[in-house]
Amino acid sequence: AADADGRRQYDACMALARDKPEQGFDKAIAWRGLGGGEAAEHCAAAALIGLGQYADAATRLETLAAKSKQSSRVKAGLLAHAAQAWLLGGKSQRAEGVLTAALKLMPDDAALLVDRAEAKAGQKNYQGAVDDLTDAIRRDNRRPDAYVFRATAYRFLDRLELADADVEKALILEPTHVEGLLERGILRRLKGDDAGARQDWLQVLRLAPKSPAAEAARANLEAMDVKTK
Repeated sequence: AADADGRRQYDACMALARDKPEQGFDKAIAWRGLGGGEAAEHCAAAALIGLGQYADAATRLETLAAKSKQSSRVKAGLLAHAAQAWLLGGKSQRAEGVLTAALKLMPDDAALLVDRAEAKAGQKNYQGAVDDLTDAIRRDNRRPDAYVFRATAYRFLDRLELADADVEKALILEPTHVEGLLERGILRRLKGDDAGARQDWLQVLRLAPKSPAAEAARANLEAMDVKTK
């Protein structure tokens, strides 16, 4: 029962950290003072991410992972959260290092490989990103995000046929994957298929009008309309 109570308290704190980070941070610090331990520390760091204090959050999460007595999976999860904070703060190299440490704990974790690919792409190391994504797909070939991301990396490497193949695989797995539709639109535009590109980008706007993918689709549509006038 004590474990269930602790879990409920942790879930409530993390939800508050996500939705109202200032209140979440205060709650986490108060809980820590009452013996909340690692769970309270994690919640405080999550709230700091919400407050835009990425370096502080990442450092706290790395420290927490180092001193944690939890399983390798939990420690790797804390490191992945730290890497997310570094990425949000524009520190791709730090994120890559943290994810490499996480992968030593959980070498077969496809999600960690996808995250490290993002960190490598953030440093314009697109071949490194492709290598990690290929490893991720080898471990779990049902992740549309891994195929879409590898398609984008292939596009930056000017290997458009491979990019096309990956984006089609992603959209077979999940036909309404907005990042996949965005990427397919970009690839169609590069091949001169403006009608196909427009169709994909309008679909993104319909499916997720407030998403980052929609923002990119909107910008692409505007740029295409300017060029065709």
